[in-house]
Amino acid sequence: MVFSSIIFLCFFLPCVLLLYFISGRKSKNIVLLIASVFFYSWGGPKFIFVILITTAFDFVLANQIYRSKSYKFLFLILALSLNVSLLVYFKYSNFFVDNINTLFGLFGVSQFAPIAKIALPIGISFYTFESITYSVDVYRGQHKPLNNFFDYLLYILFFPKLIAGPIIRYHEIEGQLTNRFDTDNINSKINGLFRFFVGLSKKVLIANVLAEQADKIFALPISDLDTLTAWSGALLYTFQIYFDFSGYSDMAIGLALVFGFKLTENFNNPYISKSITEFWRRWHISLGNWMKNYLYIPLGGNKVKSRSRLFFNLWLVFVCSGFWHGANWTFIVWGVFHGSLLIMDKLFYLKFSQKIPSFISVAVTFIFVIIGWVVFRSATISQAATYLYTMFSFKNNGNFIYYFEPKVLFTLSYAVLFSFMWYAGEMQNLQKRILFNDPGTTGTVIKTIAGALFFIICLGALVSDNFNPFIYFRF
Repeated sequence: MVFSSIIFLCFFLPCVLLLYFISGRKSKNIVLLIASVFFYSWGGPKFIFVILITTAFDFVLANQIYRSKSYKFLFLILALSLNVSLLVYFKYSNFFVDNINTLFGLFGVSQFAPIAKIALPIGISFYTFESITYSVDVYRGQHKPLNNFFDYLLYILFFPKLIAGPIIRYHEIEGQLTNRFDTDNINSKINGLFRFFVGLSKKVLIANVLAEQADKIFALPISDLDTLTAWSGALLYTFQIYFDFSGYSDMAIGLALVFGFKLTENFNNPYISKSITEFWRRWHISLGNWMKNYLYIPLGGNKVKSRSRLFFNLWLVFVCSGFWHGANWTFIVWGVFHGSLLIMDKLFYLKFSQKIPSFISVAVTFIFVIIGWVVFRSATISQAATYLYTMFSFKNNGNFIYYFEPKVLFTLSYAVLFSFMWYAGEMQNLQKRILFNDPGTTGTVIKTIAGALFFIICLGALVSDNFNPFIYFRF
C-alpha cells in the first residue's frame, strides 16, 4: 500500500485518523502500532512475521548489550549479524549467485548454483538500518534501550516512514514515543496535512507524468535513440526521481507530524547544489547521515593520517551506498561515480568552483547528477554505457521522437521551476515560512483550502490514470 493510492487515501488513512483522534492518550500508540502492522501486512503479509520476529530479537539483544559488562560486544555482533544476514539473504542472494554462475561460466560450467525465487520484503533496507542504529547507539551509550517492547515495535514499524524512510535514529524521536502531546496540537496537524498534500502533488502531478514518458524513452531500441531523445529521457528521469522520492518523504514527514512526531528532513533542494559534496548534503539526508555515523566515522572519517586513506573511505562509503540501493552492478557503478566525484571535489573542484559564477557551478553539478541518474536508471552496465554514449555523440538519425507533448512539457516546466526557484536565498526563506512556521489564522485558512485543492486534483488524477509507479518501493 503506497501513500499515493486510492485505498490509502480514501480508506486506510481516514480510518486511522478517526481512530487516533477519538482514542485516549494511553491508546494512541496502540492505534498507531495496529495500523502500522496492518499497513505492512497489506503489501507483504508473508513478511510481517519476519519483521516481528527479528524486531523481538533486536529488542532482547539491545537490552543485553546495555546490561552486560563482559559480553556486550558479542551481543552487538549478534544483533548486527542478524540484521545484515537477513538483508543479504533477501536482497542480495541472487545477485551473488548470478555473478558466481557468470564467473564459472567462463570456465565452461553452465550453472554452478541455482537461482532461487526470493521475494524482497518491502522497505527492508530502511528498517534494517534503523534496527542497526538502535543496537549500535545502545552499545555506544548514546541512549538507554526501551523497556516496553511495543514502543520499540512502533519505532521500527511506524507506517509513515516504514517503507521509504526517512531513516530515523531512535534518539531523534525518543521522547516523542512516550510523550509527544506538546507537539500533538492543531498547528502540527494543519502543517502536517498540508505537507502531506504537497508531497502527494509532487508524486502524482509531477513524478507520475514524467515517469510515463521517461519509461518509454529508456525502453526504446538503441537504433531509435538519438542524442536529443536520450537527453530528453535523462532529463525526465532526473526530475521524476526527485519529485517521486522527495514527494514521498514530504508525505511521510507530514503524516508523522499529524500524529505528533517530528521526523528529520530528507531533502533540501538538491538540484541547486554547487558541487557533488553539497548535493549529498541535500539529497537523501537521512541516508547520508547514516553512512557518515555508522560507516565513514568508524572507518576513521576525516581523522585518518593520509589523504589516500581519506579518499578510500569516501569511495568505499559511496560504493556501499550504491549497493544499498539495489542488487545490480549499475547501482555499484553509480556509487563509484559519486564517490569519485567527491574525491575530485576535495582535490580541486571545491576551490575551483569558488572562482567561477555560482550558477555555472550549479549547472556543472546538475549535468554530473544527470549522468549518474542514467547509470542508476539503466538495467545493465551495457545499456548505461550505450545510452551515455548516445547522449554525447551528437547522433541524429532522423528518427527523433518528440516526447514533450503539451502535458509533459508543462509538467517538466514547473518541475524545473520548483527545483531551481529556491536558488535565491529569499525563496528559501519563503519555503521555510510556508512549510514550518505557525500558520496563524490566515495561514490556517489558506493551507486548508490549498491542501483540499491539492487533494481533489490528485485524487482526480489517480482515478483517471492507473499509472502510479514508486521508484523507492523496491529499496
